[in-house]
Amino acid sequence: MVTKLDKIAENVVQLLKSAGRTLSTAESCTGGLISGTITSVSGASDVFGFGVCTYANEAKMKLLGVRAETLDSVGAVSEETAVQMAEGVRTLSGADYGISTTGIAGPTGGTPEKPVGTVWIGFSSAEKSYAVRYVFDGGMFPDEADKRQAIRLEAVFTALSAVKKDIENS
Repeated sequence: MVTKLDKIAENVVQLLKSAGRTLSTAESCTGGLISGTITSVSGASDVFGFGVCTYANEAKMKLLGVRAETLDSVGAVSEETAVQMAEGVRTLSGADYGISTTGIAGPTGGTPEKPVGTVWIGFSSAEKSYAVRYVFDGGMFPDEADKRQAIRLEAVFTALSAVKKDIENS
């Protein structure tokens, strides 16, 4: 059965190939799911050569160059951290695009300011870097029994959609 994630991954890989572009990933709350989704597509090695799972803050700093001051002042689940992660992985890998995810998939860890489902998705290219905040509820994947996993899958779909949109608009 072909899923929503299969379709978006296939589309992104084909768009990247057509554009002659490459992608790298820096994942925290998605734990490698974006990389796994992309690499499930035959031929993905033409456009994807690098992904890191930086779940711990130390890994974010050591591998991606996320600043300690950022983590101390606004935390790992923030716009600033998501941008620094995306920029860091793009720089480290030499890819055309870097995407990142950092968030709270639950069921624990949420606060009133950052409830469960809060995910920042970062995007970086040579032209721009930005991050967008989402609060997912798992509703995009109603058949998924595990709400934590459903939130993570929504983040994967949304991150790949951001890449797709940027390629189509460039």
